[in-house]
Amino acid sequence: MSSRTDRPAGALNPWRDLWLPAATTAAMVAALWLVFVVVPSERVQGTVQRIFYFHVHLAWMAFGGFVVTAGASVAYLARGQRAADRLAEASAEVGLLYTTLVLVTGPLWARPIWGVWWTWDPRLTMTVVLWAIYASYLMLRRLGGRDEVILRYAAVLGVVGVLDIPLLIIAIRLWRGVHPAVLLAKDADAGLANPMMVQTLIVAGVALALLFAWLVVLRMQFSALDDEVEALSAEVAA
Repeated sequence: MSSRTDRPAGALNPWRDLWLPAATTAAMVAALWLVFVVVPSERVQGTVQRIFYFHVHLAWMAFGGFVVTAGASVAYLARGQRAADRLAEASAEVGLLYTTLVLVTGPLWARPIWGVWWTWDPRLTMTVVLWAIYASYLMLRRLGGRDEVILRYAAVLGVVGVLDIPLLIIAIRLWRGVHPAVLLAKDADAGLANPMMVQTLIVAGVALALLFAWLVVLRMQFSALDDEVEALSAEVAA
């Protein structure tokens, strides 16, 4: 009997279906409580600075997701493993979601601080380029369906696209921009010098990382279910 029949994709998995969702929910509740109830407002920027605790981690999680996509795409190109392709697609989808949230929370933070919703700062521009690359990656997959050649073209794009991330990270050092690079300040009431701000940043990072992992696992599960349905349909048709 096939492994697909022995352990169907929809079978209960305690880690995936119980522990990971519970840990994610607990961490998100803790992060929201710290951000909006406990942590003090930053002296210079005020209340709007609280977006920072999510904005920064959304960006780093998105970068990590695209790196996973690139690694899984390399594995798929080398071995043709469907599981690697599922991981690449799922990580790209969640990474694109996080990048979209970065591009939403950024202007919400920038408007009161910079006085404009958007400016073509080097880092902001490279973030839009990164978003466009992986949006194209997912669109190519959707248009190509299960065509092996299209999937391989998409995998190559998933690998090449990750090269934008190092350039994005050092953009504010290569070109002059307004995007902040320093998180810590000497003033005890500014930056992240307050210990509670650092603790809140850590908790928010853990929460968003767990959420990212949970969404990727769920997306891979749905993809595996789609594969099973397609295989069963092919068997019935035959």
